[in-house]
Amino acid sequence: MKLSVREMTTDDIEQIVNYFCTADVLYLKGMGADKHKLPEKGQWIKKLQSEYAKPYNQKEFYYIIWLIDNQPIGHSNINKITYGISASMHLHIWKTSNRRNGFGVKFLNLTIPYYFDNFKLKNLICEPYAENPAPNYILKKIGFTFEKSYETTPGWINFYQMTNQFTLSKEKFNQQK
Repeated sequence: MKLSVREMTTDDIEQIVNYFCTADVLYLKGMGADKHKLPEKGQWIKKLQSEYAKPYNQKEFYYIIWLIDNQPIGHSNINKITYGISASMHLHIWKTSNRRNGFGVKFLNLTIPYYFDNFKLKNLICEPYAENPAPNYILKKIGFTFEKSYETTPGWINFYQMTNQFTLSKEKFNQQK
C-alpha cells in the first residue's frame, strides 16, 4: 500500500464537495460542522474552481489530496491564509474504511511541507472540535503544540463549539524531520 499526496486538480473538486454534501448530519456534527451551513453544491464547486486558478499569494483555500495506491481517499486544506505568516489547517479522510488506520499522521507529514513552502508560512494553526478525538490525537502526535481550549465558531461551516487550538511552527516541523 503506497501513501502519497498531491495538490488538488480541478478533477478533485466535485469529490471534495460531495464528501461534505453527502455526509449525514451526525457525521458532520461529530467533526463540528453544521449541515445547514454548507453552501449549495454548485456554488461551492465554482468557489473551489476559482481558488484553483489563483496564485498562492492570493488563495483563500488550498487543498492537498491524499492517495492510497494513487486513488484519492481524503484531503487536507488550509484557509484563513495570511501569506508569509500563518494559515488554518483541516484534515478529512472521506471513507469510514480508511479511518483509524494510522494514515492521518503519515499523510500530514507529507502534506505540511506544501503549506510551509508554497505559502511561505511561519506557523500552521489547527482548531479541531474538542469532542472529535481523531484530529486532537493526530496533531499532538506530529508535534503540534496545544495552545488552549475555548468556545468559538471556528469556521464558516461550523456551529458554536468548544475548540482546541494547536500550532506548529515551520522551525519545529523541520527539526522533527
